[in-house]
Amino acid sequence: MAFDPQAYFARIGFDGAATPDLETLQRIHLLHTSSIPFENVDVLLGRQINIGLDDVFEKLVVAGRGGYCYEQNALLRAALENIGFEVEDLGARVLIANPPEMPARTHRLLLVSIHQQRFIADVGFGGKTLTAPLRLAVDISQPTAHGVYRLTQVEGDYLLSIQQQIEWLPLYRFDLNPQYPADFEVANYYVSNWPTSHFRHHLMMCLKGDNGVSLTQNDWQFSDGQPRTQDNAAELYQLIQQRFGLRVDDKQHGFSLDEFAAICRF
Repeated sequence: MAFDPQAYFARIGFDGAATPDLETLQRIHLLHTSSIPFENVDVLLGRQINIGLDDVFEKLVVAGRGGYCYEQNALLRAALENIGFEVEDLGARVLIANPPEMPARTHRLLLVSIHQQRFIADVGFGGKTLTAPLRLAVDISQPTAHGVYRLTQVEGDYLLSIQQQIEWLPLYRFDLNPQYPADFEVANYYVSNWPTSHFRHHLMMCLKGDNGVSLTQNDWQFSDGQPRTQDNAAELYQLIQQRFGLRVDDKQHGFSLDEFAAICRF
């Protein structure tokens, strides 16, 4: 299904004029992250993750599902370009788990230019997902509704970090070399099929609230500011629908309780 801007706007609750300015970018960025959950259920189900725009639109908009960075930021890019923004794809090396060696570029983010100012947009980084675009400017704190972020430069790359009390937690590093669809096809296949990929062994969900609270699900652990644990797959199956708004009834992209229970071995 081709990209339909009105269907996308309805999915995220956007109304009013959409013009290629910073205010529109900020509104769409926040609404997207508070309407379309980050989630990796299809990876756990062993399904192929198709990241072409038609497939992404069908899954995230029409079928009411969520997805991860290759899907989320593909959808955001299509929406922004439809409005008239200038957008480029970038690739990042994820550092949040403190890997012992420099990892490959396995994260997709966007560079958006507005009147010769450049911004980072990213609606697909799980629990630490941005809810507002960041200026491509180093060594300044940039507050958002869900955290304070900072870009620094390391060996010619940009390093994105989030403030955790008095420390800064590194999230990922990237440069401004453009990425191409083939780059993301390779990386997407790798993270969804690599035997030790964390996407294949852990349930991860995140939905941002407009009150500054993040809803997160990590395996059996749910948090909306107050952590609690689910006792069984049926309870978890209901929670992901009720709290994350995840639809499970679509003929192609839905999944039954029995299918879901079979993957709840984390």
